[in-house]
Amino acid sequence: MALEIRQAGPEDRDAVAGLLDEAFQDDPVSSWVFPDPEHRRAVHGKFLGVFVDVTLAEGRIDYAADGSAAALWMRVPAGEHEPAADDVDVPALMRATADPDNERCETVGRLMDELHPTHEEHEYLLMIAVDPARQGEGLGTELIRPVLERCDREGVAAYLEASSARSVPLYERLGFEATGTPVQLPDGPQMVPMWRKPRG
Repeated sequence: MALEIRQAGPEDRDAVAGLLDEAFQDDPVSSWVFPDPEHRRAVHGKFLGVFVDVTLAEGRIDYAADGSAAALWMRVPAGEHEPAADDVDVPALMRATADPDNERCETVGRLMDELHPTHEEHEYLLMIAVDPARQGEGLGTELIRPVLERCDREGVAAYLEASSARSVPLYERLGFEATGTPVQLPDGPQMVPMWRKPRG
C-alpha cells in the first residue's frame, strides 16, 4: 500500500517535533551535540523543534498521514544571500531555545551553513525522520520520491547533509552524490553533503 502523504500544518508542529526527537535520539550528530543521554532526552526535542518552526514558516513538511514519517524541505534560490535585518539567526535560536550553555547547538548549524551550496537553486532536505518502530520499511524513500520526481520535471537540483554513514547509500540510490567536502564537527562525526542533479 502506498504511503499517504499530506502537508503538515501548525497543528502538527508538536507531533512532527516529537517524531524527529525519537528518530534522532541515537543519531551521531545529536549524540555529539548532546553527549549525555539523559540531558539529550530532556532538550533534544526543543532543539529539533526549531527546525520544525522554521520549515513551517518558510518551507514545507511532507508528513505521512499515519504520523510515521516526516520530511522537512526548503526551496533555496541561487546566489549568495545577505541576511535581512528581520531574518532569524537559526543556529543562535537553536542554542537559545534548547540549551543556552551548549555551544555545540550553534556550532553544528554554523558549519552546515558554511558549506551549503549557493551556485544553483535547489530543494534542501533539512531532515527526514521515520518512526524507529517503522525504520527499514522504505517509508523514507516513499516520502522523498515525489519531491525528487518534481525536481526532475522542473529541472531543479536537490541537496542534503547525511548525518550518518549508513544513510549515505540510501541517498545514493535516489541519485544523490557526495560533494567531496564533509562537514567536520570538532572532535566529532562528519556530516556528508550530498547533491542531486535533476534527471532528464
